[in-house]
Amino acid sequence: METIYSADWLLPIEGAPIQNGAIAFENGRITRLGTSAELGAGRRFPGAAIMPGLVNAHVHLEYSGYTGFGDGLDFGGWIALHLQRKLNLTFEDVVALARLGAAECLASGITTVVDASYNAASPRACSELGLKAIVGLEVFGADPEAALAHFEALKEIAAPALSEQVRLGISPHAPYTVSPEVYAAVRELGVPVVTHLAESAAERAWLTRGEGPLGAMGDELLPPLGETGIRALARAHAAGKEMIAAHCVDLDPEEIELLASLDVAVAHCPRSNGFLGCGIAPLADLLRAGVRVGIGTDSPASAPSFDMFEELRSVVAFSRAREHSSQALAAARALELATLGSAGALGIADQIGSLLPGKRADIAIVALDETSLLPWEDAQAAVVLGGSPERVVLTVVDGETKYEKGEFEWDVLRSASATARGRMLAGGSKARAAGP
Repeated sequence: METIYSADWLLPIEGAPIQNGAIAFENGRITRLGTSAELGAGRRFPGAAIMPGLVNAHVHLEYSGYTGFGDGLDFGGWIALHLQRKLNLTFEDVVALARLGAAECLASGITTVVDASYNAASPRACSELGLKAIVGLEVFGADPEAALAHFEALKEIAAPALSEQVRLGISPHAPYTVSPEVYAAVRELGVPVVTHLAESAAERAWLTRGEGPLGAMGDELLPPLGETGIRALARAHAAGKEMIAAHCVDLDPEEIELLASLDVAVAHCPRSNGFLGCGIAPLADLLRAGVRVGIGTDSPASAPSFDMFEELRSVVAFSRAREHSSQALAAARALELATLGSAGALGIADQIGSLLPGKRADIAIVALDETSLLPWEDAQAAVVLGGSPERVVLTVVDGETKYEKGEFEWDVLRSASATARGRMLAGGSKARAAGP
């Protein structure tokens, strides 16, 4: 049986906004679009816009309780602090953190995430809450055999939660913690590869000269390569269209062309880059070069939230600031990057990222009736400029409601997260939270 929703505006992304629009879906897929006069009003959401579910191209759900940790430290000191503190957690602590992260994503209108998972806890959280995910299980080190063995151990932990909605990937962390040989080996697995590339000048300083603040990481750090990570991976044939590279801030023109020629997708995370003092990614140059770009929030360890609307406003503001032009990036284009763009970065734009008949019914409904943005002038700009988790009234994944405003037990979710955060601050056991 068809379900119909209608609102002041329907924002298909692929196609012009529809005033007094309506959407119909059945069996998890969109069946019809049009006006409410054509389809019927169904369940009406006055003062709201119906849009595709947001696609968060880079998160760490297991870091949801890390907000403010290491604020103001240089990049190397910040990473070293997190490496130390995460060792104080039990596996159930990490699940609790990931569960809160998944809930906060759904409450921000996010229906799909690309997650980098250190402990293999996030697949369980995503499965429980109904958040779609590609989960890259993190691997480290110089030895391919050891890295793949670690991946298999994490995969065994994650396996009960994996499904068509929660898919497996692998996440070689970064070129300063993972060798090109390991990157080349993980490509052979045939799963999405989630990594961090060119995040900071500190990364370039270590990889090219063995200098700079990354030295604070100690034994976790690999020897310098004598060249940047992107060049090293290209030389080793260790990067391609299966890779989603977060950040890509510290790039020269040749590296941008390498990303484009290798068809590596980029997850642009402006708030994380800004808070960590890493700079502003060359978004306009990446798009001009034909690089597939999506938008990610990263995690509260840096961002400091999973609020995709704050991220969208930062995408617009940072791009305009870097290009010294108010016309550098329109709000509607930013919204496209966070939906269809991110879906394209994941290689699944044929399934999600826009509202078209036949696509999955992944939907977010954002109400702006309590804001000064009504009456509407530009519905897409209004959602970007005025949207927030507090204004998301419904998040639908594959045609099923996974979040409705006021329904989550936030006190329970946050209490469990606070317990984990307190354990990190207080210290305690240094045993790695590797599994249940």
